[in-house]
Amino acid sequence: MGGRRNQVEVVVEHPRSGRWGRHLAARARLLLRRLDLRGVALAVTLTTDGRIRTLNRRWRRRDRRTDVLSFPGGAPLPGWPGPLLLGDVVISLDTARRQAREAAETLGGELDRYLAHGLLHLLGHDHRRPAEARRMAALEERLLGAPGMVRDALGQGLPAVNRRRRGRVASREHTFC
Repeated sequence: MGGRRNQVEVVVEHPRSGRWGRHLAARARLLLRRLDLRGVALAVTLTTDGRIRTLNRRWRRRDRRTDVLSFPGGAPLPGWPGPLLLGDVVISLDTARRQAREAAETLGGELDRYLAHGLLHLLGHDHRRPAEARRMAALEERLLGAPGMVRDALGQGLPAVNRRRRGRVASREHTFC
């Protein structure tokens, strides 16, 4: 994608976000480099359960909160001189906090999982079919250096994800896209 720099914008809508906006900006840049993407623009929004539920209801017709939503940017107009617009990844900080606590994980690690998952959706990856899910799970693991969201779901075959971490089983609430 050329030698141009990537553009990452993080919008923080959550009133108690702390340092997590800066964390996501740094992690997004790292993930884009790991994917060998150059000259792309990515927007990440850190929001509340209420706001992500509203977006989920409006755009996916699912009236419930979720952890992460992806909105692809689409093809650029002919002659567009700017960066390739990958799209938007919207993350619920409330859900990330709750899920990290229940799974005895760090909040940073949980946010990283959501970001990697959303970014791969923007790039056209999916997990609706078993073969697609295996490919996406392998990519998440490569990006994170640890299991991602899809691998957690592969054994269950259900939208509600269970994962075993540090000897505990935690219920995951990712509503698969």
